[in-house]
Amino acid sequence: MRAVWLREFGGPEVLVPGEAPDPVAGPGQVLIEVAFVNVTFVETQFRATGAGPYRAELPMIPGNGVGGVISAAGSDVDSALIGRRVVTSTGGSGGYAQRVAVDAATVFAVPDELDTDVAVALLADGRTATGLVHATRVAPGERVLVEAAAGGVGSLLVQLAKAAGAEVVGVAGGAEKVARVRELGADLAVDYREPGWAERVGAVDVVFDGVGGEVGTTAFGLLAGGGRMAMYGLASGTWAEVSEEDARARGVTLVRSIGGPEEMRTFTESALAEAALGRLAPVIGQRFPLDRAADAHTAIQTRGTVGKTLLVA
Repeated sequence: MRAVWLREFGGPEVLVPGEAPDPVAGPGQVLIEVAFVNVTFVETQFRATGAGPYRAELPMIPGNGVGGVISAAGSDVDSALIGRRVVTSTGGSGGYAQRVAVDAATVFAVPDELDTDVAVALLADGRTATGLVHATRVAPGERVLVEAAAGGVGSLLVQLAKAAGAEVVGVAGGAEKVARVRELGADLAVDYREPGWAERVGAVDVVFDGVGGEVGTTAFGLLAGGGRMAMYGLASGTWAEVSEEDARARGVTLVRSIGGPEEMRTFTESALAEAALGRLAPVIGQRFPLDRAADAHTAIQTRGTVGKTLLVA
């Protein structure tokens, strides 16, 4: 089968397409014919330095989220699953390929109302956004600031916070992304690259910090007493300069976790169900053929993407 190999850490060019042995569904596993692969910012960081939540020995096939059709089932697995459309995480490796074998217990059925690419786009970002809104207890009438609001998670946070009855302020970099944030339904869309952007935003009750660095630190300063700040990403390359002591002094709660495996499964199911009902729609901004995974990583790193980036297997 075709796959993309990572044999050394470095720039996007170290992602090299090639051949790989076909996986086999072992006991308790299913084999999936991959149609779409989710590409995340975290994967670009891992590819560059080996740092991040994944641990694997090189050479390896990277990739953690896929969607497709089950083509085979191992022992102890109901053969009725064969032919079903599913999405799943792979555990951090093996996803950039035409086929993957995963534990049957980890797959999520794709609702009939959803296309497979939409479900894949929701797999990681949907559960994250749903969990963040739940963990911060967004309430009607509150002002919510969403950083990187045109991105995969951010675009979903805008929609979910609006659905919760909040007034949503979305910040993004560049005119095109700011326009997309307005289209998503934000009450106010602001370009953080422009001087004085924080003054335009004003006081807020909740901050979703997916950028970190100077943007996240500035956003923290906008929180009113009793506010909450969810720190879930560092697209800038560093975390916001915010400590627990800073938060206590301001009467602010820092949210750094949204739950364990059971909660994450619930959040994923919720995101898929909301999308099936037409109440949540991921922005799929760009697609690349599987063999061009390096181009996908380049686009993400250079901030040339809007919404979700997918590989087409």
